[in-house]
Parts: sequence; structure tokens; C-alpha cells
Amino acid sequence: MREVAIIGFAQTRSVRREVERDEVELVQQVVAEALAQAGLKRGEAGFTCSGSCDFLTGRPFSFVGALDAIGAWPPVEESHVEMDGAFALYEAWVRLQHGDLDTALVYAFGKSSPGDLRRVLTAQLDPYVVAPLGPDALALAALQTRAVLDAGLATERELAVIAAMARGRALDNPFAQVRGRFDPDTLLEAPYLLEPLRKHDCPPISDGAAAIVLAVGDAARRACARPAWIRGIDHRIEPQSLGARDLTRSVSTTLAAQKAGVGDGPIEVAELHAPFTAQQVVLTRALGLGLTTSINPSGGPLAANPMMVAGLLRLGEAARRIHSGEAQRVLAHATSGPCLQQNLVAVLEAG
Repeated sequence: MREVAIIGFAQTRSVRREVERDEVELVQQVVAEALAQAGLKRGEAGFTCSGSCDFLTGRPFSFVGALDAIGAWPPVEESHVEMDGAFALYEAWVRLQHGDLDTALVYAFGKSSPGDLRRVLTAQLDPYVVAPLGPDALALAALQTRAVLDAGLATERELAVIAAMARGRALDNPFAQVRGRFDPDTLLEAPYLLEPLRKHDCPPISDGAAAIVLAVGDAARRACARPAWIRGIDHRIEPQSLGARDLTRSVSTTLAAQKAGVGDGPIEVAELHAPFTAQQVVLTRALGLGLTTSINPSGGPLAANPMMVAGLLRLGEAARRIHSGEAQRVLAHATSGPCLQQNLVAVLEAG
């Protein structure tokens, strides 16, 4: 197994509505910054993989147009996943294991503002049984939150504390969209959006992009003073039918964590892709995280949630803690689909 590390990471500032730049321009910025960090020029990455969603842009094969951001010359070996960029990173990690390439570029982009995000996400559901009923991501998250509350795993106030902590920590993150100091009791005075969800329980609608550069072995050591080595990575999926699983548990996350080696040592920082407050409760239990682990010091998806990008941001933010010397061993998690349907877990370590 070849050693693979994250050696470059860049992101745009997440905003509610990006009106000045299109997807290609967003990608151009982050790709240029990530490559510069890694000491690479355009076209020098051995493999390129992207993550995005045609449903957001409203046209098929939108990722082909985004290739303009990385340039058509010199020719590149390119792939794409119709998922969050974290899963594109997994594909790039697998590609580097083949042994013929030493570097890879991964990028993701998403602009949710042009359309109705709740209606768009309904289109990813089972087209025969679930989608015709019209439930959106908010309705399904409300079902999961109600299950968590009824199971006694959290109270509404504890969920408000999670939201307040996330947005308070985002004060130190210049790329976050929702930042500030919030009082949990004041948050609970707000009306329900969809019971039991209030506004603070839900992620903001965000536009943004991110890019990560991977390198193997000595190539990573030459390019980066403190590479974030991917010591373990795995992803698993739950049954498609929501009625076939317990929404208070995330079995796929637990299995992926075991495969990635989460239990092999202490986790100092965990960046969790939990767009809703109750999902952070579910993931924390599934991963077996203790009180010594700092969860989402960047603010997480409750502070910025660009679709198809937020999972890749978790990997980048986790790696940044190692690059800066703040941590030795960190965890990154990404999810896709309703109610934590598919989950990826990666363990990153310093030297």
C-alpha cells in the first residue's frame, strides 16, 4: 500500500449567493491556490478527479464545462463522481495506489442558490416509492431528529448547544458563512421551521468550491513540510429504504471507522459532515468519539454547507490542523444522501 498525503488545500469563502463568479471561475481560484501550495504547475498533477451535481446546475455533464478551469492543455487524465468531492478524493487515492502516478488533484464545486435546493434534493430519492411523496431533505432530517429526541439521545436544548458551539467556533474561520456568538436558550425561542427543527438545527444554503492535492511518499515529503498522511480511508452505504434502518444509528459510519483504523489511537480533531444538529449526535456515537476530541473546530456544515463541497472541506480542514502543527492525528467524515445514507471516514496523521 502506497503512502498518500494531502499536501495542498484551498477553498472559496462560502456565501449565500455567489453572483459575480460562475462555477468555472470558482474552480479556477481553488485549483490555482492548491497547486501553488503543492509546488505544481497546471497540468502537472498525474490524475484529476472532480465532484459535483448536474441537478444543481440544471444541465447534463456540467462537470465537462468545469474542466476549463484546469485547462485543456496539456492533456490530463480526468475522472468525475456525481457526489461530494470527498468521494472523488477516495477515487484519486485508489488511483494513486496503482503505482504509475505520484500526484492527484481533486476539486469540487456547487452553487445551490440558483434553484430550489429542497426540491433538487428530493430528486435523489427512490423514484418509485419515496420521491413521488415529495419529501425533501428538511422533512427527512426532521424525521431523523425526532427519532434522536424520542430515543433520549439528546434534548432540543442540547441540539441548540451544538449549533451555538459550531457557529461560535466559525468566528476563527474566515471562509465560514454563518458566524457569531449565540445563546442556546435564545435560539430555542425561535419558531419551528419543521418540527422539531428550528433554523439553527439546519445548515445554511451555500455556494462554494474547494480543491485538494494528493501526493505519494517522497513526492509528498519534498512538496510539504508537514504532510497529512491518509493512514486509513473507507466508505460504506446504508439500505436505500429509510424504513429499513434505525435513523438513530449509523452502522455504515461505524464500519467505515473500523476499516479506517479510528480506534487505533486518540483522535485530537474530528471534522464531521453533519449538516443537521441531530446528525452530529448520531455520528459522534457511531465513531466512539470522546470528550478529548475537538469536533468541527472550523464550524462544520452548520457554518458553511456548499453542496458537493462540504465533505471535501472536512478532509481539507482536518489536514490543515496537521499542516499547521495543531494536531498529530485527526479524523474527517463525509456523507451523501438522505439521513446519513452513505458515509466516508478517513484518519489523517502527521509524519
